[in-house]
Amino acid sequence: MQDTQTVEKPLTQFKSKADLHQDINIGVQVSGEWSVTQIEALFALPLNELMLKAQDTHKSYFPEGDVELATLLSIKTGGCPEDCSYCPQAARYDTDVKAEKLMGLEDVLEAAKAAKAAGSNRFCMGAAWREPKDRDIEKVTAMIKGVKALGLETCATLGMLEADQAQALQEAGLDFYNHNLDTSEDFYRSVISTRGYQDRLDTISNVRAAGMSVCCGGIVGMGESRQQRAAFLARLANLNPYPESVPINHLVPVAGTPLAEQKPLDPLEFVRTIAVARITMPKARVRLSAGRQELGRAVQAMCFMAGANSIFYGEQLLTTGNPEAEQDRELLAELGLKTKQSCKTEVLV
Repeated sequence: MQDTQTVEKPLTQFKSKADLHQDINIGVQVSGEWSVTQIEALFALPLNELMLKAQDTHKSYFPEGDVELATLLSIKTGGCPEDCSYCPQAARYDTDVKAEKLMGLEDVLEAAKAAKAAGSNRFCMGAAWREPKDRDIEKVTAMIKGVKALGLETCATLGMLEADQAQALQEAGLDFYNHNLDTSEDFYRSVISTRGYQDRLDTISNVRAAGMSVCCGGIVGMGESRQQRAAFLARLANLNPYPESVPINHLVPVAGTPLAEQKPLDPLEFVRTIAVARITMPKARVRLSAGRQELGRAVQAMCFMAGANSIFYGEQLLTTGNPEAEQDRELLAELGLKTKQSCKTEVLV
């Protein structure tokens, strides 16, 4: 079902569905980039045709069809000064999330050991900062070195980074840095006012310049239109190179946040978003992230069919629930999907 919510600033003129179908294969070969119109055309395909395109793409680039398991730990929860409308960790919102201090090294390493024992390949550390201070970077680099010594891939999401901070994280052995675009540029200010879109792009640029792989995606179902979802995916796909990991979050409305009463996105529209991400970023790990629990088993299965090949694995995802590990293993087994065994980082640069 196509989303019909209002578009604040249209990026393209409306075209008929026939015109959109014709546009799918025009321009990509010439410019090397995906236009918003082309991505809208993918969204507009009959679902079975879109799924087939996504499956063919997935098989071509991931012939083994394995699913990467990643565990996310909140190493510093709550008290964030920003105003992201979806986030219960923002200090200005009245939620159940309380500000906590940065976790100690040993506690982080114990969590990493448990994640590895449960089958995770990648261990992600998230801190509710607008940007880290240099003293924070020193503590996080010790965590990175400790987790790397366990044989896991490492990822961190700490907010905006300066070039020297990105370099310090790379030298400590960080494999991935996560910094999401969240949504399209023209919808962004409807969700966040305390950080600009260019700030996010600058951090991604600093991460790339330091030689790390990029984990970058966003959240759908925040009230954006389909066209704005297409613009969001176009921006991701046209990064050079596009991210190695693309987490797609389904909004989890949290009481006390501005998006607490947001109407849920149609589940089939979420499946379409996964399929389009797979087609436009064929070498990326497309990750099912927040909101899986709300989607249910059948929709998750469709997302795997559409080319998702990474999940956040474990009981908690920062401050929202996540399907328990045993349920995930059962679902993957029932679908006949195997998990990625290697902890070697897949790099596009």
